[in-house]
Amino acid sequence: MAYTKFGELMRIYRVQNHEVMGDIAKLLGVSTPFLSAVENGRKNVPDEWFDVIAQHYNLNDKQIFELKKAAENSRNQIKLGLCNSENYKREVALQFARSFDGIDEDTAEKIIELLRRSGNK
Repeated sequence: MAYTKFGELMRIYRVQNHEVMGDIAKLLGVSTPFLSAVENGRKNVPDEWFDVIAQHYNLNDKQIFELKKAAENSRNQIKLGLCNSENYKREVALQFARSFDGIDEDTAEKIIELLRRSGNK
């Protein structure tokens, strides 16, 4: 079974606390198959889970940050709200979406660097 980084962290927390997936699914108010789908990356992590998980496992700020970062990196879908965006921003988002599958690692690194530089202005 292939877990995402979020799934790996959750599994570690469960094992350390002698819990099974069904225990946490009940805590989160979801089915065990849904929790499994989230941990395996087939579903995105619901935002409302973080407070529940952090409180249940008494996580510190660093652990919460790690969990949120792992969840973000495990996302299989991202939604962008473009309704209030300027036309040039819409064009960038749409062109990126159309080209996404064809981007190689070198190009991705260049795009990330460009975005980081433009975000620091």
